[in-house]
Amino acid sequence: MESALDTAATDWFEGPLGTHVLREEAALAPLALDDVFGFELLQVGAWGPARHLLDGARTQHTTLVAPEMNSGVTLCAPLDSLPFRSDSIDAIFLPHTLELVEDPYAVLREAERVLCAEGCLMICGFNPFSGWGVRRAFARYVGWPAFPPQTQRMLSERRLRDWVALLGFDVDSVYGYLGPLPTKGRLPRTLDARPRPAWTAGAYLLKARKRVKTMTLVRPRRRARQRVLVGAAEPTSKMGP
Repeated sequence: MESALDTAATDWFEGPLGTHVLREEAALAPLALDDVFGFELLQVGAWGPARHLLDGARTQHTTLVAPEMNSGVTLCAPLDSLPFRSDSIDAIFLPHTLELVEDPYAVLREAERVLCAEGCLMICGFNPFSGWGVRRAFARYVGWPAFPPQTQRMLSERRLRDWVALLGFDVDSVYGYLGPLPTKGRLPRTLDARPRPAWTAGAYLLKARKRVKTMTLVRPRRRARQRVLVGAAEPTSKMGP
C-alpha cells in the first residue's frame, strides 16, 4: 500500500512543477552520460518515474537500486550497504538521492567503495541558495510538507565538492539546470566546473571521477657490508727447524 509521503511525491511529479523538473533532467542526463562507458551503470535511489534517467546510458548494463521494491527497481537493498564488491562498478548516478536519506555521507562513501578506479560519479542536487532552497525553508518554517516532497535537506555544490574530494574524486564538470526560481524555465544549460554565483541555477548535476591510487614502491635499504680487518702477521727472524 502506498504511504501518504509516496502519494504526495507522486502527485508532485505529476503536477506542473514536478513535470518540469523531470523534463529538464531527462534532457540533461544524456549529455552527462555521453562519455560514460563500461559494463555497469548503477542508479542508487529512485527519483520520479522509474529508469527515465537511464535511457541515455551507453554502458552495457544498467541497474536501479532502491530501499523499497517498486516498478522499475531492479534490486532492493540499503543504499549505504550495496550488495556489490568493492571496485566493481563503472558508473553511479545519484539523482537527488543524498537529499532523501538520513545519512548522505554514508551513501556517498558506499558509492566510492563500489566504484572502480576512474569510475564516474554523477550527483543531482537542488541549490539551497536559490529560490528552490528559499521555498523549502519557508515550508519548514510554516510547518508545510517538505518541498520537494520527501527531501530532508539540500546540499550546496561547494559542500558536495568538499565531500567528493575527501573521498578521492576529481570533479570533471558541473551542469546547471532549472531556473533560480521554482517556475517553468528553459532547457538545461551546460556550465563549466569553475565556481559560479549561487543564483545561476536552481539545481546542478556534478560529475566526478574516482582517482587512481598509485603505489609507491619502497626499496629496502641495502645493509652496509661490514669490513673484517685481519691483522697482518708480524715479521720474524726465526727459521724453521
